[in-house]
Amino acid sequence: MDFDLSWVLWGLPIAFVLGWAASRFDLRQLRMENRQAPKAYFRGLNFLLNEQQDQAIDAFIEAVQNDPDTSELHFALGNLFRRRGEYERAVRVHEHLLSRGDLGRADRQRAQHALALDYLKAGLLDRAEEALRKLEGSDFEEQALLALLSIYERSRDWVQAGDTAAKLQASGHGNFSARQSHYLCERAALVPNDKAEPLLREAMRMAPDAARPGMDLAALQWRAGEVATAYQTLSRLAHSAPSAIPLVASPLVETAVACGMQAEALETLQTSYELAPSIDVLEGIVALDPDRESARRWYVQHLGRELSLVAATRWLAEERLEHEEFHPTVQRALDHAVKPLTRYRCAACGFEAKQHFWQCPGCHAWDSYPARRVEEL
Repeated sequence: MDFDLSWVLWGLPIAFVLGWAASRFDLRQLRMENRQAPKAYFRGLNFLLNEQQDQAIDAFIEAVQNDPDTSELHFALGNLFRRRGEYERAVRVHEHLLSRGDLGRADRQRAQHALALDYLKAGLLDRAEEALRKLEGSDFEEQALLALLSIYERSRDWVQAGDTAAKLQASGHGNFSARQSHYLCERAALVPNDKAEPLLREAMRMAPDAARPGMDLAALQWRAGEVATAYQTLSRLAHSAPSAIPLVASPLVETAVACGMQAEALETLQTSYELAPSIDVLEGIVALDPDRESARRWYVQHLGRELSLVAATRWLAEERLEHEEFHPTVQRALDHAVKPLTRYRCAACGFEAKQHFWQCPGCHAWDSYPARRVEEL
């Protein structure tokens, strides 16, 4: 069979024209897609800057649909969902990213961290813990450990919290000795006395300047009937943690009276008061001073150094006015007026409470409550 060369001559130009047309169509389509995706992306950014989150989400979804392989768009969309409280949708976005085989190592770690934050914000602590543990050895390890520490504190798993704090300190991410000391004190409060004492002594060794371990140990000794030992513990604490003396004053007075060490305790409190006047220390001095007239004068002396409505009210409670029948009414009014001034206030969030907390119930910060009352701040 003879081959007709004319077919080749006609076919080459036709193939060239068809190839050229196809390439032009592909280039036009690509340009259209490239124009559409950035347009939707920048429109989303504009909505975001104008705090129009609903419109921003719609624009980002459009951009992702036009270019589903762009990881940055997925991260932006997932973060928007999390900020709006739509945690389930945020989880789906970040899980989709993690399921992609072409995702780079850095983006995979970032997606894993974002997924952990989704679970954490949603209150799914067990899933958040599992996701955070997968970040060990990654660039997000420090952030993951801090988040795990927060989870263990919220769930009151003090053993795991202590281990995590030790990892953070060992890796050079800060000094967590004081916080580890608190964890040991929390553990001591949950076990019998014979097991609690070693934990408290370890807490004292770990944070020698902290007041809580010594106060908790003295309370433990007091409950066990070791009154003199409890007094000695508090007395040493008054010298090793002078900033906490307002908290130590009341139990120091109680143990001193019980073991007959009033004179020594009075001298300790007077020395502390001269260095840093405080209402709680002042009341401890008044309680220990055998001369009631001298004790009342302490309030007047305090008013000469610091104007204090609390001190004035305490002094008035010791006195009797000429119109004694009106004294109880006036005293009740003053006692009511000074109640807010005798509270403690968190330095981190401003949460006020009648009692002193080692960990703020509002913001969960440790050691954020000064030892002084609101009036003295």
